This record gives sequence, C-alpha cells and structure tokens, in this order.
Amino acid sequence: MERRKFLGALSLAGVATALSPKELLANQAKPKEVLPAAAKNQREYWYQLLYKMANPVVSNLANGTLKKNMPLEKSPTFDSRSPTVTYLEAVGRTYAGIAPWLALPDDTTKEGILRKKLKENALLGLKKCFEPGSPDLLTFGKDYQPIVDAAYLAQTFLRAPKALWEPLDADTKKRIIDSFKSLRNRKPFQSNWLLFGSITEAFLLSIGEQYDTARLEEGVKKLNSWYKGDGNYGDGPNLAFDYYNSFVIHPMMVDTLAVLVDKNMAEKKAYDLALKRMQRYAVGQERMISPEGTFPPIGRSITYRTGALQALSQIALMEKLPETIKPAQVRCALTKVYQNMYDVPGTFDKNDWLQLGFCGHQPEIADYYTSTGSLYMATLSFLPLGLPASNTFWTAPDEDWTAKKAWGGKTFAKDYHVDY
Repeated sequence: MERRKFLGALSLAGVATALSPKELLANQAKPKEVLPAAAKNQREYWYQLLYKMANPVVSNLANGTLKKNMPLEKSPTFDSRSPTVTYLEAVGRTYAGIAPWLALPDDTTKEGILRKKLKENALLGLKKCFEPGSPDLLTFGKDYQPIVDAAYLAQTFLRAPKALWEPLDADTKKRIIDSFKSLRNRKPFQSNWLLFGSITEAFLLSIGEQYDTARLEEGVKKLNSWYKGDGNYGDGPNLAFDYYNSFVIHPMMVDTLAVLVDKNMAEKKAYDLALKRMQRYAVGQERMISPEGTFPPIGRSITYRTGALQALSQIALMEKLPETIKPAQVRCALTKVYQNMYDVPGTFDKNDWLQLGFCGHQPEIADYYTSTGSLYMATLSFLPLGLPASNTFWTAPDEDWTAKKAWGGKTFAKDYHVDY
C-alpha cells in the first residue's frame, strides 16, 4: 500500500522580507523551473498565501509567544466554553492544512526556503506547546473542544509522518500521545464529532500505541449508518445542508479507513467505497464554484472560509479526481476563489491574523463556538501544495472549471447521481 495515496497521502510582498540575505543567496542555486508561466504564478500565489496565513501561528508558537500575540476575537454570541481553546484550535487546524506542503523534500528555491523555515518552526512549536511550564502549553484536560483539535493534529501526523512526527524528540512524542489518550474520559457528541475520536485513535494505532477499539470504530460505523446517498453523509441521523461533509466527514473517514486497512482491521472495499463517495462529493464541490470564482455561504461555520473545499482539495492531492474533472480545473477554480476571498480588506488584520468573517471582516456572522483560532480551518483547502511543482496539477495549461464552461456556452460534462 502506498500510504501517500491513502492518506493524502504575508502580505504577499512580505514573503521576501522574511528571507535573510543568506537565504536569498542560496536561492540563486534553484533548479530549472518546470512550470509554464501561468501555472508557476498560481503555485507561487498559493504558497505565499498559505505562508501568510500560517506563519503567524507557527512562528509565534516556535517563539513561545502564541498566547501573548494571537488576538482573541470571539463571536458576539460566544458560549460558556473557555476561550483558551482558541489556541489549540489554531494549532491543530493550521498544522493539518500545511502538513502536505511541509512533507515535500527540501530544496533551494524561494518556495523551498519558506517551506523549510516553516517546517523548522512547526517542529519547534510542537515541542514548546507540549512542554511543561511553556507559556504556550496547550490544554487537553478540560472542555470538549480538545477532542476536535487533537483530531486535526492526529490528521497532521498521518499526512506528514516523516516531516512532522518522526523528527520529534521522545519526550514530545510521549506528551502528545498522553494528551490524546487523556481525551478518553470525554465522549464525542453523536455527530461528525465521532470521527474526531476515530482518527485520533487511528493515529495511535498507526504508530503502534495502545488504542481504544470502540472509539476507533464508532465513527466509521455510525457515519456509514447515516449515509444519505449521492456522496452525502448525515451529520447525525439527518442531513445538514452545510460543509461538514468537507470540513470533517469525508477527509477523516477516508484517512481513518486507510489506517484500518493498513493494519488489517478493515477490508479494502470499505476504503474504496468511502473514497468513491468522497469523489462524488468532490464533483459537487467543483460544480458549486461559480464562473466568477465564488461558492455559496451555506450553513454553519462559514467563517472557516475555504476550509469548506477541503474534500475537493484532498481528492486533488491524492490524484483521485474523477475523469470528468481535470486537475487544472481545480487549480484555476481555487485560485480564483482565493483571490475573491483573501484579497479583500478585513480578512487579515495588520499583523496577518485571520479575522472573523466570510469575505472580509464580518464578526456578526460568526457562530457561538467561533473565535480566532477556529478560523484556521481555512488552511485545509491548500492541500494540493503537497503535490510537487512538476505534477500535472501545476504544469497543465489553465482550464475552465465546470460552471465557467457551462455559463460560457462551452461543452461540459453531464452529471448524474450515483447509487453507492
């Protein structure tokens, strides 16, 4: 089995100022470019935008200043949970989004220099936020929210084991493992949350640690019992018309089953079925991107912005896009969405922290559980950066996405429901 395929696998001008003179000189030795100009510029736009988004979290964590410097903006209807969960949210979600990119090998290109620096800080930050006495020590022992963001950290390690798990020292690994196991005194809610428990236990299983069998299996079993058809799972017994199939359900279902199959605890046909359902959902996601490069602000958690497109992004990363969708369609569609959503005043504050909103600063639309750290779910749509620059996703000529073809009077693929 190829684990990569199973598991997935700055202000923009400010990027240059983040490089030291030594790094800039090293960049002169970069290898020959393999991308055509348009695709090259799109990849550069993507990685600079992801760096702008992730660097405040990762660099402050590495410096022990995340809690000191990260602004805490809460929804006007924020509930009684401790607002300190926002820091774990920022870490878990950011790391899950940057993991595939950081898993690429080091090189001396401008991108490679940024990526290596972010990876070094990410590893240092993980050590610090699990170190007793650290000002950025993350809390897992109370509240239910840590169940969620432990899962995104677990998914991080599944997505980039060699880059972000194996290099950690033994003490840090033990502290992370113990933190994950400490969550077993709290049960996930009967919703997409069940997969948070499952993927956390799947990660423990993947590294040979003791795991909770019931917690590991419950998410997969229950979500399968809630499947509604045509690529959509219910979030509980009923279908919720929102993006939780993308935020959580499809990616964590597929990644959990990948581990279970690898460990001979599930049949491959179960994984294949989950993957087919995710592919079908990805078809709908690609078609929902308008000709102008927008998508509908539907349902809960729309402040997670492009995190809503994680399922499509992960299928692209896995190189499992359906035949009706060319990789360049996804690249061009997502690039246009990013330009519409992230080049808008108010999306970032003056220090490049994300602010509450969907397109700009709109705190009034934030849900009762939303604070600054929650917003870093947005990084989850950047997963295709884990594909090397030589991959077809980046090298193919620009391609109109389905809605742009349809509304432009061009031929486009017909669409039919599926029965699996």
